[in-house]
Amino acid sequence: MAQGTVIHVAPEQPTHAVCVLGTATQLDVCGSAPGDCTSFSISASPGVVVEVARGPPTKKNRTGSSKWPLDPELEVTLRVKAASAVTGDQKVRISYYGPKTPPVQALLYLTGVEISLQADITRTGKAKQPGKAKPSRAVKNQRTWTWGPRGQGAILLVNCDRDNPSSSGMDCEDEEVLDSKDLQDMSLVTLITKTPKDFSSQHRLVLHVAKSEMDKMRVFQATGCKLPSRFKVVLGPEQPCHLVELPGGQHSRDFYLEGLTFPDASFPGLLSLGVSLLDMSNPELPEALVFQDSVAFRVAPWIMTPNTQPPQEVYVSRIFDNEDFLEAVAALAKKAKCKLTVCPEEENMDDQWMQDEMEIGYTQAPHQTLPVVFDSPRDRGLKDFPIQRVMGPNFGYVTRGPQTEEITGLDSFGNLEVSPPVTVGEKQYPLGRILIGNSGYPSGDSREVHQILQDFLGAQRVQAPVTLYSDWLSVGHIDEFLTFVPAPDRKGFRLLLASPRSCYRLFQEKQEAGHGELLLFQGVKKKKQQKIKDILSNKKLREHNSYVESCIDWNRQVLKRELGLAEGDIVDMPQLFRLVKNSRGIPKAEAFFPNMLCMIVMDMNLGIPKPFGPQINGICCLQEKVRQLLEPLGLACTFIDDFDCYLTEVGDFCPCANVRRVPLDFKWWKMVP
Repeated sequence: MAQGTVIHVAPEQPTHAVCVLGTATQLDVCGSAPGDCTSFSISASPGVVVEVARGPPTKKNRTGSSKWPLDPELEVTLRVKAASAVTGDQKVRISYYGPKTPPVQALLYLTGVEISLQADITRTGKAKQPGKAKPSRAVKNQRTWTWGPRGQGAILLVNCDRDNPSSSGMDCEDEEVLDSKDLQDMSLVTLITKTPKDFSSQHRLVLHVAKSEMDKMRVFQATGCKLPSRFKVVLGPEQPCHLVELPGGQHSRDFYLEGLTFPDASFPGLLSLGVSLLDMSNPELPEALVFQDSVAFRVAPWIMTPNTQPPQEVYVSRIFDNEDFLEAVAALAKKAKCKLTVCPEEENMDDQWMQDEMEIGYTQAPHQTLPVVFDSPRDRGLKDFPIQRVMGPNFGYVTRGPQTEEITGLDSFGNLEVSPPVTVGEKQYPLGRILIGNSGYPSGDSREVHQILQDFLGAQRVQAPVTLYSDWLSVGHIDEFLTFVPAPDRKGFRLLLASPRSCYRLFQEKQEAGHGELLLFQGVKKKKQQKIKDILSNKKLREHNSYVESCIDWNRQVLKRELGLAEGDIVDMPQLFRLVKNSRGIPKAEAFFPNMLCMIVMDMNLGIPKPFGPQINGICCLQEKVRQLLEPLGLACTFIDDFDCYLTEVGDFCPCANVRRVPLDFKWWKMVP
């Protein structure tokens, strides 16, 4: 709520003061009363409302002609009904009474002024048209920001796209407004003033941000000139305040605010734009604060989209000899009616791991939704792709990572997933929860996701992260043992988990049915074929997968607890692993055959690595089992041969495809973190 100063009156001489429209200004009656007086009365011009109350929460009453006792707990407030045409045109008379002395009078000349900041604090997305805002008479609490369906407070987007094709960076990195599209990424605030003509001779109006916040937002003022000089920077880095002209009469000024950074460990995301009225009537004294108001903003978070959202665009790399894979992904994209973007060989430097390089989410205000690519710190051959090919008009960019410290495989974004919306007990997560793979416990050889990344994801607040255990894997990414697919029942999705136990059970059934001689990897060059019976009798492989199963079971319990899942929400996918020593001689798990969990989810169409399992009557038993598990959910399974291109380099083609998806319907500001 806007705040004004306290007015003190004196019987000896008239007092002049300013009262801002819509603000209750306190009048100190007792402090200036003659010593022998015991009561008082007040009369005022028709344009002034006087209220007297004996402290909250007593109901306030209009004074009329009544006398009031001079009680220190008495509260007297003044409100003006309209802005003054002339300085001091509203008058208030205070009469003091004593038992033995004649009445003593004090005169107060009030000047009513209009000073109003207007922003979309109700989050309708329907901000008033520039230059057409109307004066506000209501007292609004704009200084606080609250969550929830009944919350209020304005929202600020980080202007992180690149509307200027000749620019190399984000729009928020320059001090220009390119065009109306650039304005759509900003939040409009209108300052309305109405003052007498000579008011500015003794008063100043200042727009300001806290010095601790001036590097988090930039404010442009519309000057009324033609583009590109139509807007000028008035607040921002190194500019905490701006003097606003007060020429007299009614005026409306439009300001456009852009965020400069997303919430992070040192920045909770809250900002405030303030306006202060200063009295400089006495040149021998410093300026005095007369009135102050502000609007609270929260910078919109970066939000991930789960696999259950429809796809809009698929990104892949073209490398030597992956034409079949690209054709298969193109066919999936066509079925899903989404765009396919291919990074050419000359740009990707043989880096096909598109999912590891970036994660695509979005940021949102009531008036604008902006897809935003989150660039990982891995910086290999695809390091320039998010900046040069993804960021652009209406497509934002953000990155986080250490500047000098070493990163690990866990800092790649194949290690980053998000659940669909879930409810855990009475707690709702309408935007899902981010899943991050990490070490199970700290040790000399353990790998951890860099704290900068963890801090950034946690600071967004709307998708409370869950830490999983993934350091047991050679690559260390959670997409090697879990994924989500849409489903028509239960919670609207299924969690798919890799399951060595399920795979062994399937192979055991086939052996008991007389198929123990059938071969895994049949038709795959440079790969030793193995019989079902040999796999089942391989004690070492059994021990490896028993260990892997224990790691997955640990995560299973975490996921059930943190996502509110039951066993019926989980599908066990047959998959085997093996332990291979890394460069430090530490055994880590890799997929024994192409990892079917590393699938591309394109609406109800799934692109799944072809596992090259034993064939019975020309049908791969692993593929058949997966179809039996997933097709009853309405999912269409397409198995893609990625063996030569990807598995031989430790991985599968899921990290080679990245999908931009439709933002979630739920508006983040309506939740309660």
